Amino acid sequence: MNHFTLALRMLRKTPFVTAVAVASLALGIGANAAIYSIFDQLLLQQLPVHAPQELVNFSAPGPKPGSTSCNQAGSCEDVFSYAMYRDLERLQTGFSGIAGHVQFGGNLAVDGEAMTVDGMYVTGSYFGVLGLAPALGRVIQPADDEPVGTHFVAVLSHDFWQNRFGGDRSVIGKSVMVNGRSLSVVGVAPAGFRGTTLGAEPDLFVPMSVRWPMSALTNPYDDRRSYWMYVFGRLKPGMSMEQAGTQLNSVYRNLLADVEAPLQQGMSDATMQRFRAKQVELSNGARGQTSIHREARTPILLLFSITGTVLLIACANIANLLLARGAGRATEMGVRLALGATRAQLLRQLLTESLVLAVLGGLASLLVAVWTLKAIAGFMPPEALRTINFSLQPSMVLFSGLVALGTGLVFGLFPALHSTRDDLITVIRAGAGQIAGGAVASRFRAVLVTAQIALSMALLISAGLFLKSLVNVSRTDLGLETERVATFRISPMRSGYDSTRAAVLYEQVEQELAAMPGVTGVSNAVVAILNGNNWGTDVRVQGYDCGPDVDCNSRYNIVGTKFLDVLGMQLLTGREFTDSDRLGAARVAMVNEAFVRKFNLGKDVIGKFMSRNGNDTLNIQIVGLVKDAAYSEVKDEIPPLFFSPWRQEARTGALTFYVRTTQRPEDVLQSVQALLRRMAPTVPVEDLKTLPQQVRENVFLDRMISTMASAFAVLATLLAAVGLYGVLAYSVTQRTREIGVRMALGADAARVRGLVMRQMAVMTLVGSVIGIAAAFALGRAAQSQLYQLEGHDPLVFSAAVVVLALVAFGAAWLPARRAALVDPMQALRFD
Repeated sequence: MNHFTLALRMLRKTPFVTAVAVASLALGIGANAAIYSIFDQLLLQQLPVHAPQELVNFSAPGPKPGSTSCNQAGSCEDVFSYAMYRDLERLQTGFSGIAGHVQFGGNLAVDGEAMTVDGMYVTGSYFGVLGLAPALGRVIQPADDEPVGTHFVAVLSHDFWQNRFGGDRSVIGKSVMVNGRSLSVVGVAPAGFRGTTLGAEPDLFVPMSVRWPMSALTNPYDDRRSYWMYVFGRLKPGMSMEQAGTQLNSVYRNLLADVEAPLQQGMSDATMQRFRAKQVELSNGARGQTSIHREARTPILLLFSITGTVLLIACANIANLLLARGAGRATEMGVRLALGATRAQLLRQLLTESLVLAVLGGLASLLVAVWTLKAIAGFMPPEALRTINFSLQPSMVLFSGLVALGTGLVFGLFPALHSTRDDLITVIRAGAGQIAGGAVASRFRAVLVTAQIALSMALLISAGLFLKSLVNVSRTDLGLETERVATFRISPMRSGYDSTRAAVLYEQVEQELAAMPGVTGVSNAVVAILNGNNWGTDVRVQGYDCGPDVDCNSRYNIVGTKFLDVLGMQLLTGREFTDSDRLGAARVAMVNEAFVRKFNLGKDVIGKFMSRNGNDTLNIQIVGLVKDAAYSEVKDEIPPLFFSPWRQEARTGALTFYVRTTQRPEDVLQSVQALLRRMAPTVPVEDLKTLPQQVRENVFLDRMISTMASAFAVLATLLAAVGLYGVLAYSVTQRTREIGVRMALGADAARVRGLVMRQMAVMTLVGSVIGIAAAFALGRAAQSQLYQLEGHDPLVFSAAVVVLALVAFGAAWLPARRAALVDPMQALRFD
């Protein structure tokens, strides 16, 4: 306690040093704590289920002839057919249970209120394999999954039960309408469980067996050429993943050879060989099934490395401050040693002061961490805000505390050892108390500042690369005119509308929107653009041979009239769709330039025929050629794409509307809700936003990394400048007598300034060279995050060198100027 009290008193005596040290630590630790919080939630946290380490995810890479559908639970390599899942569940031996799931979107109506919900179809074994008990009622059971299409029940998520039903226990047995089907609520999932897919938080769970009637699917449930289901299992006690995989693949290979291989048509011998050789791959399922783990790893690790660098620079500053403070207290330490204090006692005292600084910095860092999280949240799309908790988390507090204590010990140790070394009394008696072993301390301080400069150079270059990449993204010609366009989505068939009523509603909405003041055009599409979504299908094209192993797949969208006009896309030749392109009329399509290139259509595109789904009957005539434009992603290569009119579809379950206006698009969005409530009160409006907002959300990762990297690079450079200033100012103070002698012997002010500036130049040069080498390595690691830019861009490297040189010159100028103003007579009396 005495050490603690004395530490507080000594820190109060030097408020400036204390404030700078606490602020440096707060900034460094706070930034790291914020990134760690996201890192922990996205990449470390396990599912809140029984023994998550026993869970194993299944993947089925290899040829998948037929239809494939995948989502954020994983890539299309991971999905299985429902029939294969049933076979594996029945025949496998290495698992105590196997379960499957797939996401779905729904419109829910209860007590006259309509809303959009996220749901998950799950097999009857899902909750059992996870080892979860209900918070209320019961969970979905194996009996709910057979026979197919008979058990219309639902289990609510705990959050949805609390938020929508106020935790009312009488909800059990209540009927809710989901996608036009009445479901009986049989239970509530346990608190804290939000499904097994990070980024998808279902409001309700529904038996897999009712997927077909609820979604009005036409393909049968036993279709082995339809791959869409994610599968995981729980290992039996004592069973390793490798053993279970061997047993499972023995069953899987037999099923492929005996059941599935005979179903494949038109497959080449090479592809059939790969099809028969497929194996189920197993991976750790403790964190659930999600593509976020793969997608988020590189960006988060990059941000972590950047904030870690900032922390190192901040700690180097603190070590320099403590060294300077220790030099000023050399006489005090010497007197205390002379009076009988042991070195261990002095070390404890100085380390206590360092730890108090660390604790104060750690507490202040929590505020910085919250600010940083709020800044990051400002870049995130709505779905990410639901996935990540941006508030203060227990793991963040623990991380801040551990890092604070670690930095306090590590960077306080050398100054403490140096200030209490064995020859301290001898040095003081020799009249060098002010220097306090200056050679060793000066070299150490110079090394610290050189390291700070190197780290700052690496961060400046990294920030420059990300900024230039973002500039490249912003300058990308999308082939669209996004300004003054509002967008939203409605899904009437999820609310019980049949295809005829839905089509009537779409046309009525178009007419009502077109009549609004300032609206110049209205159109729609089944697949929202720049939203990360894609629909693809095999096609047949006139004059192009789609034999075995030939890629004949194309992206496609189903759109309304004036689609190109409303979105500002360019029609190169032919015509756009009209209202007469309806069901029963001759089928038509528009194609983009990438489609023409892929299928070798040449210049005479208009009038040629094609077909969807690989159908040999070429029954769709190409009537328009569209200039290439960004489609699902701003940064991705533009894919081959064709458009069909939605009025020629027998069934269109949902449409995204686009409204071009001469007024603020936000004003249109405010009117849309009221319009739909009047026209279709049971149909909720989804994804209300402007098209520029959609574009920003599409590149949110680039914006976030660029902004955060730039902010941290500026902070790191300022901290390095402070460190450089401190070292040079301290050096001038220590060399006052030497400077006085030099001036007395004839050195002028310019030479004295040059003495200080040379010291700065050496540290800056050495640090810059090291930093540039580190930046090359960082550039290679970050290459996947850069757009149309190499990780060694010479312009960025040159700019970073110039910026750091100017900052270093500015930091050195004041100490150099002070040295040039030294009075030789005063300096010779300096001690």
